[in-house]
Amino acid sequence: MKSDEEQVKKAQSSYTTSRRTLLKNAGLTAVGLTVAPGLLLSRIAEADTHKPGNVPKSAVQYQSTPKGNQQCSNCRFFIPGPKPSAMGHCTIVTGKISPHGWCNAWAKKSS
Repeated sequence: MKSDEEQVKKAQSSYTTSRRTLLKNAGLTAVGLTVAPGLLLSRIAEADTHKPGNVPKSAVQYQSTPKGNQQCSNCRFFIPGPKPSAMGHCTIVTGKISPHGWCNAWAKKSS
């Protein structure tokens, strides 16, 4: 039978190893949890860039007239119709959208 001292050293050794492993895995998990949502959301945003949205017009206070210089045709979420004056779609709002419309989801189109 091993002495008490040997058993204590063995127990301490396995505890230190498992604690290191736990800390290492916790660090990797933290990095994964930080990076993964951003990658996932960017993939979803890319995939949905050309698909019409599913938010009702009433939920975003859609109107068929512009609000100052803000109008659907200069919004980043607008999907133009076949002609500049034709009805288009939005990646957020459901249904046909006027290029001269506006809603509170409006965001300036990047240049």
